[in-house]
Amino acid sequence: MKFTPSEILMTKLSKTDSQWREQLDDEQYRITRMAGTEPPFSGKYVSHDGKGIYHCVCCNQAVFSSSDKFESGCGWPSFSAQAEHGVVTHHADKSHGMDRTEVRCQHCDAHLGHIFDDGPAPTGLRYCINSVALDFIGK
Repeated sequence: MKFTPSEILMTKLSKTDSQWREQLDDEQYRITRMAGTEPPFSGKYVSHDGKGIYHCVCCNQAVFSSSDKFESGCGWPSFSAQAEHGVVTHHADKSHGMDRTEVRCQHCDAHLGHIFDDGPAPTGLRYCINSVALDFIGK
C-alpha cells in the first residue's frame, strides 16, 4: 500500500516484532528493525544507476529518487534529498561512540541509514542508506 505525503504524516504503521520477523528476511530485520548496518560496498544499490524510485523494504513507501542518487565513495547508496519532504525522519544517534543522525522511514519507523552534511549542492546533504533497507522500482 502506498500513501500520499499528507497521509504519511498522519499515519503510522505498527506491527509486532513477530510480524516484522515473519515479513522480513534475517538481514532486512537486523538492519531495519535493529538499526544494523550492511558492510560497505556490499549492497546491491551501491553502484546501481537505474532510473526510478527507491522504496522502504518494510512498508513500500517511496523514500528516495534515482534523480537524487550520487556516487559518494562511502560504500553505501547516497542520496542528496528524500523523495518528498517528510517521508524520512532524523534522530540523534550516539551509538558506537559516534555522534550521528539516524534516518528512519516516517511511515513504519524502519532504520534506513544516516544523514551527513557533506553532500553535493544544492542541499549539501548525503543520505547514506543501506541497500538492504530498500526496494527499487524502475521507471
